[in-house]
Amino acid sequence: MEDMTVYIKEATKEKPIQTLEEILIGMNGVERALVDIEDGEVKITYNENEIAQDHILNRIKNHGLHIQ
Repeated sequence: MEDMTVYIKEATKEKPIQTLEEILIGMNGVERALVDIEDGEVKITYNENEIAQDHILNRIKNHGLHIQ
Protein backbone atom coordinates (compact mmCIF):
# COMPACT_ATOMS: atom_id res chain seq x y z
CA MET A 1 0.00 0.00 0.00
CA GLU A 2 1.07 3.53 -0.76
CA ASP A 3 -0.05 6.79 0.80
CA MET A 4 -0.24 10.20 -0.78
CA THR A 5 -1.39 13.54 0.51
CA VAL A 6 -2.94 16.21 -1.69
CA TYR A 7 -4.66 19.49 -1.00
CA ILE A 8 -7.89 20.10 -2.88
CA LYS A 9 -9.15 23.67 -2.94
CA GLU A 10 -12.85 22.74 -2.81
CA ALA A 11 -12.53 20.02 -0.15
CA THR A 12 -13.65 22.35 2.63
CA LYS A 13 -17.32 22.28 1.61
CA GLU A 14 -19.83 19.45 1.92
CA LYS A 15 -20.85 18.97 -1.74
CA PRO A 16 -17.31 18.85 -3.20
CA ILE A 17 -16.28 16.45 -0.43
CA GLN A 18 -19.17 14.15 -1.33
CA THR A 19 -18.14 14.30 -4.99
CA LEU A 20 -14.54 13.52 -4.08
CA GLU A 21 -15.59 10.57 -1.92
CA GLU A 22 -17.73 9.17 -4.76
CA ILE A 23 -14.81 9.49 -7.19
CA LEU A 24 -12.33 7.77 -4.90
CA ILE A 25 -14.64 5.02 -3.62
CA GLY A 26 -15.45 4.09 -7.21
CA MET A 27 -11.81 3.50 -8.13
CA ASN A 28 -10.38 0.00 -7.91
CA GLY A 29 -7.23 0.07 -5.82
CA VAL A 30 -8.15 3.02 -3.60
CA GLU A 31 -8.38 1.65 -0.08
CA ARG A 32 -9.07 4.76 2.00
CA ALA A 33 -9.37 8.54 1.79
CA LEU A 34 -9.46 10.91 4.73
CA VAL A 35 -10.45 14.55 4.24
CA ASP A 36 -9.51 17.36 6.61
CA ILE A 37 -12.25 19.95 6.07
CA GLU A 38 -10.19 22.65 7.77
CA ASP A 39 -7.63 22.98 4.99
CA GLY A 40 -8.70 20.58 2.22
CA GLU A 41 -5.97 18.04 2.97
CA VAL A 42 -6.80 14.61 1.56
CA LYS A 43 -4.83 11.52 2.56
CA ILE A 44 -5.31 8.65 0.14
CA THR A 45 -4.20 5.06 0.68
CA TYR A 46 -4.06 3.00 -2.49
CA ASN A 47 -2.67 -0.25 -3.87
CA GLU A 48 0.10 0.71 -6.29
CA ASN A 49 -0.27 -2.67 -8.03
CA GLU A 50 -3.86 -1.86 -9.00
CA ILE A 51 -3.79 1.87 -9.70
CA ALA A 52 -1.21 4.55 -10.41
CA GLN A 53 -1.00 7.79 -8.47
CA ASP A 54 -1.26 9.79 -11.71
CA HIS A 55 -4.52 8.04 -12.57
CA ILE A 56 -6.02 9.06 -9.21
CA LEU A 57 -4.91 12.68 -9.62
CA ASN A 58 -6.17 12.89 -13.21
CA ARG A 59 -9.56 11.50 -12.23
CA ILE A 60 -9.90 14.12 -9.47
CA LYS A 61 -8.96 16.91 -11.91
CA ASN A 62 -11.35 15.59 -14.57
CA HIS A 63 -14.23 16.10 -12.14
CA GLY A 64 -13.43 19.81 -11.84
CA LEU A 65 -11.63 19.72 -8.52
CA HIS A 66 -8.43 21.71 -8.16
CA ILE A 67 -5.33 20.17 -6.62
CA GLN A 68 -3.14 22.78 -4.97
